[in-house]
Amino acid sequence: MTSDSERPRSLYLDYLDACNDHDFDRMTTFYAQPLYVNDAPIDAHTVTAQFAPLVAAFPDWRWTVRNMIIDAAHISLNFSVTGTHRGAFEGIEPTGREVTISEFTIYRVEGNKFTHVWDLADFASLKEQIG
Repeated sequence: MTSDSERPRSLYLDYLDACNDHDFDRMTTFYAQPLYVNDAPIDAHTVTAQFAPLVAAFPDWRWTVRNMIIDAAHISLNFSVTGTHRGAFEGIEPTGREVTISEFTIYRVEGNKFTHVWDLADFASLKEQIG
């Protein structure tokens, strides 16, 4: 018998593997249609397309979970995110600098799919580190 938190934990860890593998097609399989990101409805492929410029600029971009809290319908996470600036990012040419930022995300889970995502990543810090 598994605990109530084991299924969402396993679901999320599978998703995290897809994210860290930069497997955008696999990532979309975890999203409901539509997916709500920061309260706006968005198509799953549009969500993953937003990761492409980030991964192009930081090919080793990786999320590492610092804290995970699970309740009946939500997964709340605090991440450390790292990468090396190897490509242009928002007009900043590659510096070769390694960066680390914090990210906070809450997922609402229904029927083994993420239906809502609320996300806050410290991109201001990222720009300071490469600027």
